[in-house]
Amino acid sequence: MKLIIGNRNYSSWSLRGWLACKQSGLGFEELTVNISGEDWEEAKRAMGEVQPSRGKVPILWDGETVVWDSLAILEYLGDKVGRDRFWPKDDVARGMARSMVAEMHSGYLPLRRALPMNVRARHEGVELPDPVKADVVRILQLWAEARARFGRGGPFLFGTFGAADVFYAPVVSRFVSYGIAVPGFAQAYMQAVWEHDWMQTWIKGAEDEQWVIEQWDTVPAA
Repeated sequence: MKLIIGNRNYSSWSLRGWLACKQSGLGFEELTVNISGEDWEEAKRAMGEVQPSRGKVPILWDGETVVWDSLAILEYLGDKVGRDRFWPKDDVARGMARSMVAEMHSGYLPLRRALPMNVRARHEGVELPDPVKADVVRILQLWAEARARFGRGGPFLFGTFGAADVFYAPVVSRFVSYGIAVPGFAQAYMQAVWEHDWMQTWIKGAEDEQWVIEQWDTVPAA
């Protein structure tokens, strides 16, 4: 398999696709592209490998199968290796995990737009607009419920690392980068995600990148 990802520092969807591949336990080749570079714009027009995604990353190639979109990649890998590797076995827990992943996949647009993922950045005193504050509160509520009801088996949302953690890992990165104040239980969860071996590998890669996207390196305005 081959996974095409964008800049590690900025591409939250690439992080999700990459973590899903790591969680699958399957071997895969990585190809990292600068999503803001002219070379990538040219490649999207010329390379058959980025079709039919139109260059949206991440893109997973598995033989003749092409899968794009991080949730589709996770589900495709779950079909290959068994869904229990990604989702809780318990029906009730799995129902909540799927709902949390779907909400993350389709929602929280104010947070995404105001606080773009920037692994290297550290901002203090960021004023959050009310819609972003509402997103933060909603996320913390979901984390609290998942941890309280289903998190007894480990430090992650549903105990062991799984699909929900894959999808909320970029949120953890955002909260770290923009100094979002969170309660103690959330701090513990974020620390578990941040210190996970795979996350540390991704963070190191982001820190080593030379690419800079200036519009995502500025302090967000309230």
